[in-house]
Amino acid sequence: MKSVKKLFTAALTAATLFSVGLAQAATVNGAGATFPFPIYSKWFYEYNKETGTQINYQSIGSGGGIQQLTAGTVEFGASDAPMTDEQIGKVSNGVLHFPTVAGAVVLAYNVPGVSGGLKLTSQIISDIYMGVITKWNDSAIAEINSGKELPDLNITVAHRSDGSGTSNIFTSYLTKVSSKWASQVGFGTSVKWPVGVGGKGNEGVAGLITQIPGTIGYVELAYAVKNKLTYANVKNKSGNFVEPSLASTTAAAEGSLKKMPSDFRIMITNSSGANAYPICGFTWLLIHKKYGGDNGKAIVDFLKWYLSKGEDMASELLYAPLPESLVKKVEAQIKSVKY
Repeated sequence: MKSVKKLFTAALTAATLFSVGLAQAATVNGAGATFPFPIYSKWFYEYNKETGTQINYQSIGSGGGIQQLTAGTVEFGASDAPMTDEQIGKVSNGVLHFPTVAGAVVLAYNVPGVSGGLKLTSQIISDIYMGVITKWNDSAIAEINSGKELPDLNITVAHRSDGSGTSNIFTSYLTKVSSKWASQVGFGTSVKWPVGVGGKGNEGVAGLITQIPGTIGYVELAYAVKNKLTYANVKNKSGNFVEPSLASTTAAAEGSLKKMPSDFRIMITNSSGANAYPICGFTWLLIHKKYGGDNGKAIVDFLKWYLSKGEDMASELLYAPLPESLVKKVEAQIKSVKY
């Protein structure tokens, strides 16, 4: 009888421990930017394996992520465009910006006979997106691409149709390099595009580029590589034609450190670094200042994890990890999240 009682007690203890383990495995919901989706997918998968915490993420664009965070339908947002003071003021429990990685936005193209190495300047890019340059053999493009057989082919301009942090990075760049673009279009997650066709998400724009000969569009570097898209080298502020890469993205990120504000809301487009690719940006997790319930602890634990372990995974997916000096400042901000 005693042995049966011992077995029963042991079984009850095991069941109790198992149920406690299940209770501790939180589920957290977030939504937002497509730009960092490859690295976030990796992080959330690895974090789930390590801790049991399930992080569900909808890759719907930065604008959608901000909307859902504001509406309270998700517990965190993600954006490649820092929220404005006005937007932050509409979110109950406040918002903190946590930079995660930096990435490059590339000008990918589908031009028959031009397999790679195309050079573009800020003037050419803005003229294409303003509808001024409409042919691939335009003299402005031909002049800086001697030796390439540029076809007499109409340029199809592709852009995002949804609210997009990738668009914010790209139009931030155009606003800095073109006074005409700044005065007539401006920058933001959504703008009134002068010309072109829209695609939803980086995936949608990549699809348009692949399917329509003569198309040029802007996508995140990892998407371009994953989809085997050809992309251009862009002349930077220092006058150098720079290939978008991990190294040139890192150069742009490091160039921003002296101007980094305490809330981490900064655009790093058109960096003056000699080796910096000019169309780069940070991407942020949008975290409440205060949480109720157990999920607040789960979110804080993840923030600590991505800084200590997740950053090491960034380079393999062509994102630039945060500079070490910036990591220390972001770690300090975690302490201000209440739950």
